[in-house]
Amino acid sequence: MNKQTNALVQLIQKEGIVTAPGVYDGISARLGGEAGFSALYASGGAIARSTGVPDIGLLTLTEVVDRVRQIVEATSLPVIADADTGFGNEVNVKRTVELFANAGVSAFHLEDQEFPKRCGHLDGKSLVSTEEMCKKVSVAKKYAGDVMVIARTDAIAVTGFDDAIERARAYVDSGADMLFVEAPQTIEQIEEIARQAPGPKLINMFYSGKTPLVPTEDLKAMGYQLIIIPSDLQRAAVTAMREVLNVIKRDGNSGAIADGMMTFQEREQLVKTQEFLNP
Repeated sequence: MNKQTNALVQLIQKEGIVTAPGVYDGISARLGGEAGFSALYASGGAIARSTGVPDIGLLTLTEVVDRVRQIVEATSLPVIADADTGFGNEVNVKRTVELFANAGVSAFHLEDQEFPKRCGHLDGKSLVSTEEMCKKVSVAKKYAGDVMVIARTDAIAVTGFDDAIERARAYVDSGADMLFVEAPQTIEQIEEIARQAPGPKLINMFYSGKTPLVPTEDLKAMGYQLIIIPSDLQRAAVTAMREVLNVIKRDGNSGAIADGMMTFQEREQLVKTQEFLNP
């Protein structure tokens, strides 16, 4: 990875810690930029759920990459992508990495679950061997070019905390640029990951998961550089859509809830209608 050309690396060096909200399509990506964030996370779980299926490895590589490309094209911000398990073994990882890189992401993470994977905060996960994951990380690093390779381990819930740290160290030795130890369950585990795992670190901070919420400045002081919040934006959107649907069902229109909705003009501004009509 060329640290001089990777926008996410430059951003982390400038800000110390970066928070990337989870987006899942072009309009949510556009909203993330509008809200003032400096990076975005293309959440694999949110992308899956937006098609009506759970986050258990049901979407294909090309389905995910197509959506990630739409997200990248809708924003000028660095995008971190969820590459799941690499969609197969190390042979598949080569193509996965090339497709994500061609889509324009600044970083992606690979995880050490067996394929098909499941959401990191669901029970019943299983892992590939450390050796197999190290091969995947090595292949990913070989073909990633300027894209940051983030290695994720789900070992805490499967083989325990100590194994998670051992795996994290092995993945760095295999070439990972950043580590993502998924689903620590206590503040103490969050602190120990920061203390024991080498190199830059990512942490998942979504509401109501297995990991306790920690203020950004505290995470920065511990030694984390990147925070992702995968599902909160989508869950808020689902709640809002339910509310509007209930009003429409009751009244036949949404007038009673109009104050909680974006106007027609605001929507057209968000999707840059006039820029397309007057190029």
